[in-house]
Amino acid sequence: MVGEVEPLKALQEGHSRAAIIQRIINEYPLVELDESRLFYRIRKAPKVPTEEAEYDTPPTEFLGTGRLDSTDLPVMYGSQDLEVCVHECRVTAEDEIYVASLAPTRTLKLLDLSYVLPEEHVTEFDSLDMAVHMLFLAGKHSYPISREIAKAAHVAGYDGLIYSSYFSLLRTGSMPFEAAYGISYRRFPQMREYEQAKSIPNFALFGRPIAGQKVTVRCINKLVLSHVNYGFHFGPVGV
Repeated sequence: MVGEVEPLKALQEGHSRAAIIQRIINEYPLVELDESRLFYRIRKAPKVPTEEAEYDTPPTEFLGTGRLDSTDLPVMYGSQDLEVCVHECRVTAEDEIYVASLAPTRTLKLLDLSYVLPEEHVTEFDSLDMAVHMLFLAGKHSYPISREIAKAAHVAGYDGLIYSSYFSLLRTGSMPFEAAYGISYRRFPQMREYEQAKSIPNFALFGRPIAGQKVTVRCINKLVLSHVNYGFHFGPVGV
């Protein structure tokens, strides 16, 4: 099978991007994050580790470098998977690492972009699910697109996004883009649960949730790395 994922191609073009983003807002599900949903945020060498504000969204001068944040829309990143938090923050053994355990103070409305979207009578070439899946597996060149999705979700009244961590496949040890008979597993209804399990969801909360009292700090701890394990295999050297 040879071709392009047309919604992904449209996201890369300025004149067609808005229409695909609106489809994303309309077709992906809303998830409610209530007070029982604990998640984590890590900081390396905060100036005052015990200060709750240290674990809020970064100051304005540090915005605009992440996948979803911009100077127009501050974003707090967190995850319910502590190992993913550690990897996302690129920590080393010599870093002073602190972790805040956080929880919403009220029910938050999040747009879930980590969801394996059911699509009937749609090939990979026309699949919005494949487009979003590939977008969040892409590197920094994709950030301007994902930032526009975040802004659109904010305008639509969401408190934030759920999205698949870039490191999901490393965390789960899964193979990317598995297929049968040339068709992605994501297109088979009976494989949706299997594909969903490959995704480690991260939270992106708009604004400054701690300062805005949308999120509370349950506790703060120092995080000490005691063991690291790598799984790998050899691959060919590029020409």
